[in-house]
Amino acid sequence: MLTAEGISYKIGQNTLVKDISFSMRPGELLLVLGANGAGKSTLLRMLSGEKKSSCGHIKLYQKEISDYPPQELALKRAVLNQQNIVTMAFSAEEIVMMGRYPHYKNNPGQTDLNIIDEVLQLCGITSLRTRSYLSLSGGEQQRVQLARTLAQIWDIPGALLLLDEPVAALDVQYQQQTLAIARQLAKRGFMVLGILHDINLAAQYADRILMLKKGRKWYDGSPAEVLSSKSIYEIFEIDSDIYTNPRTLKHFFIPKDVPIELNNQISI
Repeated sequence: MLTAEGISYKIGQNTLVKDISFSMRPGELLLVLGANGAGKSTLLRMLSGEKKSSCGHIKLYQKEISDYPPQELALKRAVLNQQNIVTMAFSAEEIVMMGRYPHYKNNPGQTDLNIIDEVLQLCGITSLRTRSYLSLSGGEQQRVQLARTLAQIWDIPGALLLLDEPVAALDVQYQQQTLAIARQLAKRGFMVLGILHDINLAAQYADRILMLKKGRKWYDGSPAEVLSSKSIYEIFEIDSDIYTNPRTLKHFFIPKDVPIELNNQISI
């Protein structure tokens, strides 16, 4: 179980996250929505243990996340960051194998090798395994990093998986695939928390949506409970219509046109 109790984060006089409380259990896919600067990535870094909250408590299975030794924490939570900088020409398979480092001392065992095969296949990158990571497209690199993250906790049901903009560099097919993987992992008993900008993807896949504004929790509930024209305007300041797919009963939103007028006398 993951619990956040009144957590805040400040840099100088600026408060990036303010007094957020929520909890999640294994088996849940929680997606976080909010405009740019709402505090989404800061919140994720706090939950991962990368940033220490200015006040409040973050507990992973009743233990303060800051009290976990790095090795033990690596066996309970994995993080897919929005940006992953690699400067050496590792192969895709070597990058994915890095996710198994917490599980062995010298050489990977057969279990580690089997898991690498499984996550490579799941993420659709088996054909890339011997390719240099530096030669891959941005979307291919993102799928390799997803496989690395999955490999880290693949055999630890109940672990926490944190995804920061996991579909940002992906085309439509792999956006759907990535969120489908996240949903299936939740069904297998993992806790999955991700940050998205795509409201319709969140509505399609999330068990629960947390909406942030100016560092605060604004809405928290199922997609049906929190997604409305009113809530979307409050969070994103855009008018929209909300519809229900009659086949799936999932909500989806269509933004209304934004009126923009340009001066006719534009100098070039």
